Amino acid sequence: MFKWLNLSLLIIVADQIAKYLAEANLSLYQPVAIFPFFNLTLAHNPGAAFSFLADAGGWQRWFFLAIALMVSCILFIWLYKTKNNNLKESLPISLILGGAIGNIIDRFIHGYVIDFIDLYYKNWHWPAFNIADSAITVGVTFLVINSLAQRE
Repeated sequence: MFKWLNLSLLIIVADQIAKYLAEANLSLYQPVAIFPFFNLTLAHNPGAAFSFLADAGGWQRWFFLAIALMVSCILFIWLYKTKNNNLKESLPISLILGGAIGNIIDRFIHGYVIDFIDLYYKNWHWPAFNIADSAITVGVTFLVINSLAQRE
């Protein structure tokens, strides 16, 4: 289990360092072009995914923090109960756990999640995200694929 917790810790550290660098070097909502489809754009998201409930007045900070803490506890228990050599289950759980805790830290300290990765095509921009969000997305994708593969 400890190797998987180390992966979660690596994600948390990488996420927090990247967010610190974004806050220190970028101006809020001012894109910095990297590639023709990729900007670094500092954004503060007080809501959930895709800024859901971002304008809810402040209560959502504690609501999303409580949900994320509960989910993280469940993921920790799930990881603990998973056989250590079960890569198909342990890897995605540790990715999701690391990403969730990375965003919990932001929400607790700042009241919002720091996003800075801006992918776009022409004038259409995907909502800004961060390393923690990426880890969660990859982990959930692996879990879904593994679940579908087990049905066959």
